[in-house]
Amino acid sequence: MMTGTQDIKIKMSDNTKVEVGFIWQITDDVLRDAFKKNEIGDVVLPFVVIRRLDCILDPVNDKVREAYKKFQDKVSEEKLVPILRKAAGGLKFFNTSQHTLQSLKDEPKYIEINFNNYLQGFNPEVRDILESFQFDKVVARLVKNRLLFEMIDAICKIDLHTDAIDNHGMGYVFEELIRISNEQSNETAGEHFTPRDVIELMNAFIFSTEKDDLCKSGIIRTIYDPACGTGGMVNLAKKYIIDRICKDSPSKPTIVTHGQELNEQSFAIAKSEALITGEDSNNIKHGNTFTNDLFQGKNFHYIMANPPYGVTWKKDAVLIKNEALNPSGRFYAGTPRTSDGQLLFLQHMISKMEREGSRVGVVTNGSPLFTGDAGSGESDIRRWIIEQDLLECIVSLPKDMFYNTGINTYLWFLTNKKQAHRRGTVQLINGNATETVELNGKEETRTLFCRSNRKSLGNKRNELTQEHVNSLVELYENFEENEYSKIFKNEDFGYYQLTVEQPKKNKKGEIQKDSKGNTKADSKKRDKENVPLNADVEQYFETEIKPHVPDAWIDYDKTRIGYDINFTKYFYEYKGLRPAAEIKAEIVDLEKDIAGLLNDLLV
Repeated sequence: MMTGTQDIKIKMSDNTKVEVGFIWQITDDVLRDAFKKNEIGDVVLPFVVIRRLDCILDPVNDKVREAYKKFQDKVSEEKLVPILRKAAGGLKFFNTSQHTLQSLKDEPKYIEINFNNYLQGFNPEVRDILESFQFDKVVARLVKNRLLFEMIDAICKIDLHTDAIDNHGMGYVFEELIRISNEQSNETAGEHFTPRDVIELMNAFIFSTEKDDLCKSGIIRTIYDPACGTGGMVNLAKKYIIDRICKDSPSKPTIVTHGQELNEQSFAIAKSEALITGEDSNNIKHGNTFTNDLFQGKNFHYIMANPPYGVTWKKDAVLIKNEALNPSGRFYAGTPRTSDGQLLFLQHMISKMEREGSRVGVVTNGSPLFTGDAGSGESDIRRWIIEQDLLECIVSLPKDMFYNTGINTYLWFLTNKKQAHRRGTVQLINGNATETVELNGKEETRTLFCRSNRKSLGNKRNELTQEHVNSLVELYENFEENEYSKIFKNEDFGYYQLTVEQPKKNKKGEIQKDSKGNTKADSKKRDKENVPLNADVEQYFETEIKPHVPDAWIDYDKTRIGYDINFTKYFYEYKGLRPAAEIKAEIVDLEKDIAGLLNDLLV
């Protein structure tokens, strides 16, 4: 129970986990009878944001109020904002009311009026964030159920001062709350955020070639996520550059982060975090990236995203397909099937690359690698990306790396400034590789580039350690062929899809002709053959097809070029059948064990 007056400390462990048990305490003590389980996040998340702001403003509230009282009637609101920010010690948020969350508890009788006054005291950016949370509806329900005082009292017992938990830790708090909220809401596999170990791997790949540029004096670089969720990717990328890449450099780059998010609650958290950490919160936009690009005309140095898997874009199909007809549009390379927009996100990200050079990282499932036959939208998009020499590397991740899905996932890395030795090639890295080891006399298969979580979090049962990240980056940097790394020429992924026809025959076995004397094709015997781009089609036909169907021919008018990336095929290892004698011996041993157990039971 949340009793007493002592603040609850949020516990961190291994610098990778955060305990947010307070959410269950608040659920049990305050919200249980008034809100459903899937609504708890809608209440707790905005209150956590407000509590964090309230704690940060503690030391500067008196100065802000003095400045407000002094200047409110003397200058315009536009000029008042920078004055109040200065009074707040340079923070980009402030509160001009006479209340804090703690002081609100002194007058329980007037809690609703005073709380509204307190909320209106925040600067416009904070009020916009609360509006995105639809906080007015939350407060109305709390008031209706006479729980507003109890909720404020409960949230005040959680210590969110910066000396108790830094911004990095607050990021974990938000992530854990969202994860729990998603589990309660039964969110689908595509609607999840990216674990920090996966983002760590993305950063290690994206920035592996960037140290010399980033550590030069006066450098300004931009980072963008078109499906930014709560903003974790761009924030961690910035932290990675400053704390890791440029740690020992006397010159630190200026990093400016940007993001767009469709989900209103996730957007509100991303904007909150940008405000709290001193970023320009106006660089976090709310809207549909496909139909309302709020960064139109802007390009970025680093672009990263984990777009939703298998989410339909059918309702936006008219706008997107119209843009796909425009040679200057984002989707001119092609459109995938409307049931999955991953390759639309990828094209959008490519359109945002700086001409002087960008690096892109994106998480996908297996579908963008191989879904779609030759001539399909998916195949045409892959063809365009590869023929433009933009695809640098793809890494398959171990299974069970994400909180809300256990499906196979991949990291794509693209750039328009390939190193000379990588031009015209694509590297594939098998991060899902396994090995067979003998433990206690039995053979077990284990994944090489991850370890099991000490405690499963949703579907996330595996995690990448720093050692695993380093091993995968080493494979990338070495750029050599081995059992975990394969290097292909761009054209190796392409193929001609040939249409092979056979003559139509009557019951007597006679070949049928049309009115012009041409042999009729039998549609029931029509076949497709995929031939590598670097192969001689005529020779392939003569050696591989003719011997089996001597009267067949190729209909060249129906030939299509396709591209796919069959990851499984490239890393497939044939395992022969075990010797019969070995299997028989195991069966005999098993029969003996069963007989022994039965004998013990009878005795």
